[in-house]
Amino acid sequence: MANSPSGESVIHRVVRILSAFRDENPALHLRALARQVDLPVSTVHRLVGELEVEGLLVRDDSGQLRHGHRLWELASSGSRASSLREAALPPMEDLVQQTGSHVSLGVVEGTDVLYLERLAVDDATVNITKVAGRLPVHGCSAGLVYMAFAPADEQERFLRRRLEKLTRDTVVDPGQLRALLAGVRQNGYISMAGIIVPESSGISVPIFAQRRRVVAMLTLIVGRGEEHLQANLPQLQFASRAISRRLGYELEGRDMTRHSAPMDT
Repeated sequence: MANSPSGESVIHRVVRILSAFRDENPALHLRALARQVDLPVSTVHRLVGELEVEGLLVRDDSGQLRHGHRLWELASSGSRASSLREAALPPMEDLVQQTGSHVSLGVVEGTDVLYLERLAVDDATVNITKVAGRLPVHGCSAGLVYMAFAPADEQERFLRRRLEKLTRDTVVDPGQLRALLAGVRQNGYISMAGIIVPESSGISVPIFAQRRRVVAMLTLIVGRGEEHLQANLPQLQFASRAISRRLGYELEGRDMTRHSAPMDT
């Protein structure tokens, strides 16, 4: 694909245009879209025209542009995210009923956790996760449980990064993080309070494939001080193993996460 005079490829510009539509601005007029992606109106007009022909963008009755159903169709067909979400939904629904807590399913994309599904029970607990939303790896229990089982080179890159202190409880010191990840590998779960939302705690476990590869992370979001690990953790681990089985993975004994009953925090 040919590059623009600035060196930016057409594909990169198209991705920028499609990425401009979010929950807070699902519809945009052409000029607003051009401002959003910092491209000339003429360039955006040309690319939008091609995207409309393919059904990836459509115009509503007010003339604003939106994502087209064709985009959803392409993204869903053969998507690993869709198959993972379908496998996870029944165990997640059971987990919500058993614990009465928010449940989320995430995968790591770059330096973020991307959330594929989120089941909420009420608004009593602050839960900032949302479907297709992202949180930084170091700012959520899901990201930390992934990093604990990540390959050594990926862990080292993570530990060398300069991490933002999101709340007073966010762990950013490399030495403290290294010890934290070692504990997760030993115990098979993590419970972190207030590392991105002071009022909430996240309890996360990995969802394993063969050879101890983490394909996703399952998380309970509860009020701070309401972790109740002795009751919640076994249910969370049971659900994660059920998802692995529904994905077709037969886990070995060492992947079944056996450890002594945790103490409530």
